[in-house]
Amino acid sequence: MINITDEMRQLIDNALADRVPCALGTASRDGRPQISMKGSVLVFDRETLAYWERSKRSALENVNENPQAVIFYNNPEKRIRWRFHGAATVYEKGAIRDNVMGRTVKAELDRDPERQGVAVLVRLDRITELSGNVLQQRDQ
Repeated sequence: MINITDEMRQLIDNALADRVPCALGTASRDGRPQISMKGSVLVFDRETLAYWERSKRSALENVNENPQAVIFYNNPEKRIRWRFHGAATVYEKGAIRDNVMGRTVKAELDRDPERQGVAVLVRLDRITELSGNVLQQRDQ
């Protein structure tokens, strides 16, 4: 079962302000990996992370081709390193897009003044530590 904890929510939702933005790992259809910094990552609900995709480049292409993604939260000061694994879904319009846009940190939205970005939700299958220790896993 996936149940993002209150501690995780607090740290992820404040990652950009704390100067530890999350990294997004994706891969193309043919398996070419890509890492992108995402200052807009937020906890959407207890089993889903979201981010505002404003650049619409390779990370967006990858999740459209291959939805498997990982979001890495790394806070060296607190010695917390979590990996959130799951499947991404892109929302180009509608209520979910509007919800994510409305919850995205101002600094990220300011970089998209015309609000041309899209929302991406990552429904989690597993949460691990950097060591590989599984903290949570979706029931099969």
